[in-house]
Amino acid sequence: MNRNYLPRNQIKLICIIPLILLSLATPQVEAQVSQPVTHSVANTQNLLAELNFPNNGTPSGRRKGGGSRDGCPSLSKSITALVPGEETNNTSFLASTVAEYPTIWIYVPELPTNLNSGEFLFQDEQGNNIWRTAIALPRKAGAIGISLPPHPQFALKINKKYQWYFKVYCGAAQKTSDYFYVNASLQRVALTPDMENRLKTAKVREYVVYTNNHIWYDAVTNLADMRRVDPASHVLVEDWTKLLKAVGLAEFAQEPILGRYGSER
Repeated sequence: MNRNYLPRNQIKLICIIPLILLSLATPQVEAQVSQPVTHSVANTQNLLAELNFPNNGTPSGRRKGGGSRDGCPSLSKSITALVPGEETNNTSFLASTVAEYPTIWIYVPELPTNLNSGEFLFQDEQGNNIWRTAIALPRKAGAIGISLPPHPQFALKINKKYQWYFKVYCGAAQKTSDYFYVNASLQRVALTPDMENRLKTAKVREYVVYTNNHIWYDAVTNLADMRRVDPASHVLVEDWTKLLKAVGLAEFAQEPILGRYGSER
């Protein structure tokens, strides 16, 4: 009986071709799906676990205020500038911002009822006032943000250094020279094309990009604003704790963020 047989070399070729195609296709699919996701998560975790905001040189300032002094009552906790600094000598470090109108963050403890008058001063490097305003103090402890008004005369210039003071008067501001205060300095730096691209891809979590580039003021503002919108987020709470811990302010991580306070011109 005659049967149609394929030559052996043709049978081998038919079997081998599908195996070759399968072996070429499978690794490419795995690389596209698994590698970018794993790499992205690892980078974010490592970044926030190893934060570093070094001393950028002069000018420095006073990070905590609230010790006993003539004319002022003792406070349960110090008024504190939420900025990089050194605990041992109560020094605040020069820190960076990319914002024209940055926000300054300060921790205010629960104050005695007779302490209700605050003041904020923003100055150039020579000590000339750029903006000075009375501040309505909170009646409970927490972090407050004070933003520069978005008007051209207050806009920060790139590479220029500035200093700010926050005062809590021990009585009426017009009648006393006794007050608690904290102060710090900042410098506006240029937003590089690389940072700009990374901020676009970061979406709402811009603070990750800012911390990676040691831009303190914008990192803490972005993260504080996000926590106000979503206070129950475990990720944001954890990142806020890591950010404050990195600059020696872990004791304030559990304090509420009261918001950006309005000011009187």
